[in-house]
Amino acid sequence: MAAFFDLDKTVIAKSSTLAFSKPFFQGGLINRRAVLKSAYAQFVFASSGADADQVERMRAHLTALCEGWDVKQVRAIVEETLHDIVDPLVYAEAAELISEHKAEGHDVVVISASGEEIVTPIADMIGATHSVGTRMVARDGRYTGEIEFYCYGANKATAIKQLAAERGYELNACHAYSDSSTDLPMLEVVGHPTVVNPDRALRAIAAERGWPMLAFSKPVSLRSRFHAQSGATIAVTAIGLGAIAAGATWYGLHRRRKR
Repeated sequence: MAAFFDLDKTVIAKSSTLAFSKPFFQGGLINRRAVLKSAYAQFVFASSGADADQVERMRAHLTALCEGWDVKQVRAIVEETLHDIVDPLVYAEAAELISEHKAEGHDVVVISASGEEIVTPIADMIGATHSVGTRMVARDGRYTGEIEFYCYGANKATAIKQLAAERGYELNACHAYSDSSTDLPMLEVVGHPTVVNPDRALRAIAAERGWPMLAFSKPVSLRSRFHAQSGATIAVTAIGLGAIAAGATWYGLHRRRKR
């Protein structure tokens, strides 16, 4: 049996990738304007989230941002700042729920639109068994801007089904947790869906279907709960793809104001 967790606003209190805008700016990978856009996008993300149309409009724009970035440079920047940035963001309620699933012998899987190179170390820190994230293409040590696997929407359900086939999970007995209506396919593929800090659309669906709703509100340092594993591989994928969910809303609002 397994419990599948979305990452942003389900396990941690903000976008896992927009949180890295400052160290990426300091490392010279993005300019001040991009930092300001990320800050505003994070504000909108925290208050309302982004819908599927906005996410799709931003996908090409944000992946292009990563094109040509040196993988080793980004890996070093994120590795140096990961713990300081992410440690304080984990919801205490999520940490407790993960511990409960593990105590019951369940595998815990973090599944996120953020890049797998950042999802994996965060999953390791919280004690998850497996993780799935977006995969981008790198060639000659640099990101091409191409996407190998976009872990978003229906693709999350596809990834869950593949893991279930590989690991022998009975999906009717599995659990899934998310805050976003864009994760409806992920929630529908398991027998025990639960919504966490749901957006308005997901709240309405959960109420209609009688799904449990949880409110997580207490971020706690990971260092107080988990021992971070060493040797995790971290890279740029997250800043491009993980920012989609939050940055799309900024882009949509900006375009509407210009019309």
